[in-house]
Amino acid sequence: MGVPSEVDVENTVRDVAVGDSKEFNSAEARHATEVEHQMSFFEAAKLYPGAVGWSIFFSLGIIMTAFDPQLLGNLYATPSFQNDFGYLFEGEYIISAAWQTGLGMGNPIGQCVGALGAAYPMEWWGRKKTFAGCVILTAGCIFIQFFARSLKVLLAGELLGGLILGTYATIAPAYASEVCPIALRGVLTAFINLCFVMGQLIANGVIAGTSRLDTHWAYSAPFATQWFWPLVILIGMPFAPESPWWLVRKGRFEDAEKSLQKLASKGMDVKPTLAMIIETDRLEVEMETGTTYLDCFKQINWRRTEISIGVYTIQVFSGIYLVGYATYFFQLAGLPGSKAFDMGVGYLAVGFCGTVASWFLINKVGRRRIYCCGLATLAIMMFLIAILDCVPNYENRPGVIWAQSTIMVIWNGIYDLTIGPVCFVLICEVSATKVRAKTIAVATAVQAVCGIAMTVAIPYMINPDEANMRGKLGFFFGGLSTISFVWAWFRIPETMGRTYEELDVMFEKKIKTREFKNYKL
Repeated sequence: MGVPSEVDVENTVRDVAVGDSKEFNSAEARHATEVEHQMSFFEAAKLYPGAVGWSIFFSLGIIMTAFDPQLLGNLYATPSFQNDFGYLFEGEYIISAAWQTGLGMGNPIGQCVGALGAAYPMEWWGRKKTFAGCVILTAGCIFIQFFARSLKVLLAGELLGGLILGTYATIAPAYASEVCPIALRGVLTAFINLCFVMGQLIANGVIAGTSRLDTHWAYSAPFATQWFWPLVILIGMPFAPESPWWLVRKGRFEDAEKSLQKLASKGMDVKPTLAMIIETDRLEVEMETGTTYLDCFKQINWRRTEISIGVYTIQVFSGIYLVGYATYFFQLAGLPGSKAFDMGVGYLAVGFCGTVASWFLINKVGRRRIYCCGLATLAIMMFLIAILDCVPNYENRPGVIWAQSTIMVIWNGIYDLTIGPVCFVLICEVSATKVRAKTIAVATAVQAVCGIAMTVAIPYMINPDEANMRGKLGFFFGGLSTISFVWAWFRIPETMGRTYEELDVMFEKKIKTREFKNYKL
């Protein structure tokens, strides 16, 4: 990838180890990086098919992370689950808001703890072994969920499972960023959002097929389907290559070269790439020396940390946590049970298409424009949903109910076209190089804390035995989205087409947000 094939990797390793030939290695690394920048997406995919495939393989963990809470949210609208776990309220069985809150805590708590804690085993044992260990633990937690016949046992399964599921949100992007060349990283970062949508869509599809059962299999079967992912992952795990970057950090250069050979197309000379990784690692070690989580909040990094936290947290403020309650929401809005499930599946299918479409926009339209325009549109649509809920004699107007539900489906499509995937691109681009992993971890943890607050609030706002807000919830999320838009307009810069070095300079010079796009270095 740009470095002459005659480079002697063994000499390079030896030179780096003793501190010699640094200028030569730096020049070679710069040349290799320039070639990567010139490489198109399709060229990179052709040269590194293994990198694409294994990155997708490790992203299966994200599908599991999204599947569980989506499944749980839909079970609240499943008659058999309501009868076996709920209580009688006005002639119908429902799950109390308190229990919905407790059961829903597993995922956001796991995301918070996993984001901050996953880095340690990943550094000790590597990405591959950490992923395999977490998958085995996930399979064990599914047993608890499958055999649960009381809310207390199910709560234990959800909390323990959530702690493990939270690690996948760190493992997947870390692995993808370390096995793929620059030309693939943007799309594969946004691909994380698609995996979340796929997990939710699959959960809705499974529930749509089992919800009509009148036995415990209406909810036991969906829990059992979760074993499919650990089975697939554990079968493929022995063949998965370890991150070459992690192997280089551990001084295992021969293993790193073998890993690169698995990631690249057959016959490709990977020694130049290995030489570049070794040189880059040497430079990054120097840059990372002495950095801590506290460095994220120092004046020099605070603006970048604020943006990372903001763009990630706005996902919660925009109303994305309603996705887990989509079917339940449609049912409360007045749609028949079967139509509510069908609408829930369509809701996520539109999100899937939106995320795929976003791949074509990310490198064509500015990040700032996509994010701000998308957020403004989401706010308007939330207000429309709320206003429709205020129509007189709402319950007897099926046309209004269908219009409200349709707007929510379109809302999800816009979300997954704009702020959903672009968020993951932005947090990688605006975070400082020296504290990038830590900044992303902090942003993920803060987003998870806000998710916990929303997990507590939504059941009380939406349940018929509590506030029973139905679509009026749109006023709440529309208001939060409006406030978020004001912040985004003044704080999110345009990062498209900029190298990390250029962004470092621009943030250091404190360039104004709206001057980022046309600033000349």
